[in-house]
Amino acid sequence: MASSMRSLFSDHSRYVESFRRFLNNSTEHQCMQEFLDKKLPGIIARIGDKKSEIKILSIGGGAGEIDLQILAKVQDQFPGVPINNEVVEPSAEQIAKYKEFVAKSSNLENIKFAWHKETSSEYQNRVMENKELQKWDFIHMIQMLYYVKDIPATLKFFHSLLAPSAKILIVLVSGTSAWDKLWRKYGSRLPRDDLCQYITSTDVTQMLDKLEIKYECYDLLSTMDISDCFIDGNENGDLLWDFLTETCNFSTTAPPDLKAEIVKDLQEPQFSVKKDGKVLFNNSLSFIVVEA
Repeated sequence: MASSMRSLFSDHSRYVESFRRFLNNSTEHQCMQEFLDKKLPGIIARIGDKKSEIKILSIGGGAGEIDLQILAKVQDQFPGVPINNEVVEPSAEQIAKYKEFVAKSSNLENIKFAWHKETSSEYQNRVMENKELQKWDFIHMIQMLYYVKDIPATLKFFHSLLAPSAKILIVLVSGTSAWDKLWRKYGSRLPRDDLCQYITSTDVTQMLDKLEIKYECYDLLSTMDISDCFIDGNENGDLLWDFLTETCNFSTTAPPDLKAEIVKDLQEPQFSVKKDGKVLFNNSLSFIVVEA
């Protein structure tokens, strides 16, 4: 592999921009919205039964856009019940954005917020050391398990924090998505970042089965328009390449044979569909609901 191929995370601003292009070119947000609108109300229907306060724990809450939508659904289900929402997020920048978002939002009067600048494993260690094992009514981990070293231990720990009728929502790419095929075939040939694991819902459900933890899994189709990736020198395409491969400037620094191989594969039916002149990469998501 060319030594000049660098992990994407070594250039944070380029990573942020490539992630933004991914969101602009994919139906990720629409897919998430569909789940929140259609499935989430039924999932949280009993988490606050006969409780004077509902405790919600957000692991990897980012800038809070999804968190506030989840909180609105909980408020709809349990009007007037106070909510204690704690957020575990390692990025100070994301926490600052989250706080700004809260300050600008309305209808949050009955919600108390607390932020912890730490990773999920740091949170776990702190809670264990201080013996602060409080129970939670709803825990959510949205697109964050890729950054956890010991996933089975993490699943077991957070499952132990569930109150009666409580649930954990885990969101990550589906085992039926093209990400699974891309990572399995090319993961060993890309400059892997130590912090990021190639895992899908199939890996997580197998772990839950081994732990004998009950869950339900919902798959929703999402796509990413990667048509620009096949136009040489296209800025949007180059940034999408970075996102697809987690490699900074992949399009210009990758060995030509590796790039040619991936270019060919990405247009195959097991990776993408061709529709209206566009190439749509399968970005399907899984929503795993873990029972107490």
